[in-house]
Amino acid sequence: MGNGTSIGRVRGLGAAHQGPHHWLMQRFTAVGNLVTVLFLGVSLALLGDYSYASVAGWLSAPLPAFMVALLVVSTFWHARLGLQVLIEDYLHESGTKFAAILALNIASFAGAAFGLFCIARLAFSAGAA
Repeated sequence: MGNGTSIGRVRGLGAAHQGPHHWLMQRFTAVGNLVTVLFLGVSLALLGDYSYASVAGWLSAPLPAFMVALLVVSTFWHARLGLQVLIEDYLHESGTKFAAILALNIASFAGAAFGLFCIARLAFSAGAA
């Protein structure tokens, strides 16, 4: 007979309803990046001496270490969200898309983990240097 009504033909073929959440997360991480970069900029401007010992001593305080760790996490998360959209828009084969998103997730997680490790190492070894 017929294909049914117009709405019946397209029902279930629309958006996956992940767009608004992804868009909001991109904006939240952008605001988080703005706040943490402003904190970093003001703190470094007020630091005066940029020697290794001075910056490591500054980073050994809890608030700067926490804010720089938030900066690392927020930046890698923001980059991952943006690159995921790029991959989804320009890669059309499902296998290639899966491999690219998998590589992106691994690289994002590894970069954030390395950044947090470096911050922790600086923060916890500042008193020993």
